[in-house]
Amino acid sequence: MVDWDVYLVTGESLSDGRSTREVVERAIEGGVGVVQLREKDLPVRKRYEIGRELRELTREAGVTFVVNDRVDLAQALDADGVHLGDDDLPVSVARELLGEDAIIGRSVSFVSDAEAAEAAGADYLGVGTVFQTGSKTNIPDEEHGVGPQRVADIAAAVDIPIVGIGGITAENAAEVVATGADGVAVITAVTRAEDPNAATAALREAVERGKRERGD
Repeated sequence: MVDWDVYLVTGESLSDGRSTREVVERAIEGGVGVVQLREKDLPVRKRYEIGRELRELTREAGVTFVVNDRVDLAQALDADGVHLGDDDLPVSVARELLGEDAIIGRSVSFVSDAEAAEAAGADYLGVGTVFQTGSKTNIPDEEHGVGPQRVADIAAAVDIPIVGIGGITAENAAEVVATGADGVAVITAVTRAEDPNAATAALREAVERGKRERGD
């Protein structure tokens, strides 16, 4: 059973001089449910080295571990799954390579894409960017800051878990979840926090508040 409440996307260049391992260790203490190895600005060999550390940490803690984009890296690290974007392998191909037990996620910004991803066999969706963010660059205008209403529209259209991503903080996470998200995915809200443990815990509290607001 995956805990979608707080989904951490790693980024060592966005961690104020701390290692990804240190940030993830503290996020685990704060109750993170999913860790995604991103590190897009690092060579794949370095991502692999960091990933080995994260795979060990997450396995010991019972936290779900997925790899951004790279199916080959997910295989090499024995990750729980992979998260795919528009320019990555299709969901169906990733499923063939990783097997039926793998967790396969897909980034979407529109209802039609969400429905297509679910039909292709995606296990969950990352919806965004919900709010304006500087963590992700080269995003088309129509996909940047889609707002909580888009989260609600996608939640109503699919039957698989969704996490909102993009500009999410402990201050606005409850709103995103109240509209239908199962959790929130963040980068800098945890990686740049003075205390990643406390930041993760605050996000969990906000997610639980959002669930109460929608009647869960």
